[in-house]
Amino acid sequence: MVIEDVKIFVCPVREHRFAVIFRGEGLIADVSDSDPQQLATEPKNILALSHEASRMVNIANKFIAQAKTILTEHYPANMVLLRGFSTQPRFPTMDKVYKLKPVAIASYPMYRGLAKLVGMTVIETGINIKEEFNTLKKNYNNFDFFFLHIKKADSYGEDGNFDQKVKIIEQVDKYIPTLTELGTDVIVVTGDHSTPALLKGHSWHPVPVLLHSNWCRPDKASEFAESACITGGLGRFPATQLMSLIMANALKLNKFGA
Repeated sequence: MVIEDVKIFVCPVREHRFAVIFRGEGLIADVSDSDPQQLATEPKNILALSHEASRMVNIANKFIAQAKTILTEHYPANMVLLRGFSTQPRFPTMDKVYKLKPVAIASYPMYRGLAKLVGMTVIETGINIKEEFNTLKKNYNNFDFFFLHIKKADSYGEDGNFDQKVKIIEQVDKYIPTLTELGTDVIVVTGDHSTPALLKGHSWHPVPVLLHSNWCRPDKASEFAESACITGGLGRFPATQLMSLIMANALKLNKFGA
């Protein structure tokens, strides 16, 4: 699609997600989303958050209007919602910052894309938990940092399906011994946000973190759950500090102090 000399590409991801690329002159990403974050609610109009973004707003809203016309006979996917406008970020890569050789093992395309942005190698894997852990085992000697992502715990949380979310977590539990048998220096289990099944959506609640290494001091937490983590030795800390804790427990930091 071309709107006012702006070329537009729609790229399928998986399930309901897709990416839209707007390519043209004078486009600024400083705009609002059209997603109302509620079911059975009209999409929002995209608004400019700065004067320079007026052209982007015009193009994006015209794209949405055309998409609505094209999809009008389809059900239930008869509309598009746009959120997360951005240009490609330029992050310092993990190999430069942490001197690591990182790899991403993720079945969901969005997380493979995010991994590439921070310089991870992305390798092909299967769509289920067993296949992801098998991929880790096969590639264990080729890398020294593994990002293994499990999507369905979040998906079932958003669906409000508590029982299925529990089953996914139990499946992951079964494969934790795979990591200890490999002799992994540090194991971390956590998430990027909470998705309580009761809320059927992302929430503000603190995210539990499990960190295991030979150098961890024991604490009183005996299980991995929100209530147990409140008494854990890590306490509550910003997620931006997690990599420093991982590196420290892998004995990959310089001497602490003078």
